[in-house]
Amino acid sequence: MAASPADLVENLENQGVRFSVHEGRLRVSAPKDVLTGDLRQRLQDWRDDIVELLGTRQGAPRGSAPSITPVDRRDRLPLSFAQQRLWFLDQLEPGSAEYNVPMHMRLGRDIDVAALHAALTAVVARHEVLRTRLVAGRDGLASQVIDPPTEVPLPVVDVSATADSVTVTRRLVAAEAAAPFDLAAGPVLRACLIRLGAAGHVLAVSVHHVASDEWSGRIFHRELELLYKAFRAGEPDPLAPLGVQYADFAVWQRSWLTGEVLDGQLAYWRRQLAGAPVLELPVDRPRSRVSDGPGASVGFVVPAPVADRLKEIARRNGATMFMTLLAASAVLLGRYCGQDDVVVGAPVANRNRAETDDLIGFFVNTLVLRTDLSADPTFTELLGRVRDVALGAYEHQDLPFEQLVDALATDRDRSRAPLFQVLFNYDPAAPADGMPAPGGAAGPDSRNGLPLDTSPPVRFDLVMGLGEIHASGELVGRIDYRTSLFDAATVERMAAHLVNVLTAVAEDAERRVGDLPLLSVAERRLLLAGWNDAVAPLPGVGGAHDLVAERVRQHPDAVAVVCGGASLTYAGLWERAGRLAGLLCAQGVGAESVVGLCLERGVDMAV
Repeated sequence: MAASPADLVENLENQGVRFSVHEGRLRVSAPKDVLTGDLRQRLQDWRDDIVELLGTRQGAPRGSAPSITPVDRRDRLPLSFAQQRLWFLDQLEPGSAEYNVPMHMRLGRDIDVAALHAALTAVVARHEVLRTRLVAGRDGLASQVIDPPTEVPLPVVDVSATADSVTVTRRLVAAEAAAPFDLAAGPVLRACLIRLGAAGHVLAVSVHHVASDEWSGRIFHRELELLYKAFRAGEPDPLAPLGVQYADFAVWQRSWLTGEVLDGQLAYWRRQLAGAPVLELPVDRPRSRVSDGPGASVGFVVPAPVADRLKEIARRNGATMFMTLLAASAVLLGRYCGQDDVVVGAPVANRNRAETDDLIGFFVNTLVLRTDLSADPTFTELLGRVRDVALGAYEHQDLPFEQLVDALATDRDRSRAPLFQVLFNYDPAAPADGMPAPGGAAGPDSRNGLPLDTSPPVRFDLVMGLGEIHASGELVGRIDYRTSLFDAATVERMAAHLVNVLTAVAEDAERRVGDLPLLSVAERRLLLAGWNDAVAPLPGVGGAHDLVAERVRQHPDAVAVVCGGASLTYAGLWERAGRLAGLLCAQGVGAESVVGLCLERGVDMAV
């Protein structure tokens, strides 16, 4: 345990935590699973001391960044770097729903539709980015055009009288999530309220990724609930005004991330990713020339005792649960691909500044993490490597992924995502059930009755995610995959193999990664015994040539040798071998003679 504020700060910084002071307030940015309840309390207790300590530091790169301030809305408002890339992709594939973000909510039966409508309109009015269009100018460059607040349409669809309201609702939700957005014409957010009758309601909301991310989704749900409760009770808007908006962040990002700041970030990533390989996943079907979007998911569970041991391993090695699970996933991917250099992507919230905490917008960034499996390290040694890579990435997370792609992905392969093919994520607080929603609970069905998985497009070959259910202590996992590349059975096996690796690590983290088993006991038995149970009595013969001769007699037209597109039947092999034997005899070759071979790889080598 840290004995002083300085020790606490040093310990947390070694785990990727960043500290800053903004207008006298301590700001802490940490990887998802670092700050336990005890650490948060100690930060609170020592807040003033830590602020004073940070004030004595000089020359911290982040402290030199200017504050985000409001800009004149009469000026041209540029896109953020993240928005710019999605706008460009939208120009390449107009009408694509690949970057639609569904934010559906299960609601109860007792809904005040007018209050809900007013709350939705208020959220959109509060956040400019939700009423922003991306419009290209005469120079071809897009900029943000912010529309004034207006009433947000909220059509109500009543399916309570249909024979199967649940199925109809699923179809409506899926159709809503798949409908494309027109970024230039707007809007970038749509909503529809579906009434199921006794089963309650579903608020189907879709927003384009240019205006939202996962963090934004939480803000949206939280503010919608607060506003709904206030309006239903006849109270005023309870939310404090926002100091800045997403457009202000975009201007700040463009002005700050230039010159030496940009060059320093780029230099790190160029060194880190020099010579990084493509992850060659064993797919079930060939890739198309352009990456396909449709996807599906496979879920799995890691038992609580295994999860507890993994947490202990992380703590003992000064790492986080994210790093530990990433290391295990890298072992799995390395074994599947036959590679000891594994590159994956990982999302970070990228809200390192106090001004962005309460903003809806596209802030999330993606880090490219490279894992070195060479020399068959122990798992704890591998965890140390992963920790070092992750901490370096956290220190250089300000460079937008879009800038990194432009700098490094010079040879674009549209059948793959640039720089990495697998995205990995860990959520230390995965919800065991739905977030509280307006209208009150709808009873048990609000949690278990209506699955709303619309199978959104998958932008990478695989998306591997794990999260912790605090009520049970289990880890829940999900692998999203491209159905154009993988069969469900393949991904189900992969998920089971990941659980096997995690279980083996929990049992002994000092094992070498090459010794960590992927296969279950049943799979090993099937491979070694079940599929190899082909014992046959050996006939009484004088040598291998007699076995071939017997095979020629029984199955002369069966294929004996295959190489590429060429093949030989047993009869053909026997005939060609006889001719070659005759030729060698004519040259004086006899028993015990040594004859050298100089042949290209092919069917003739078997002759």
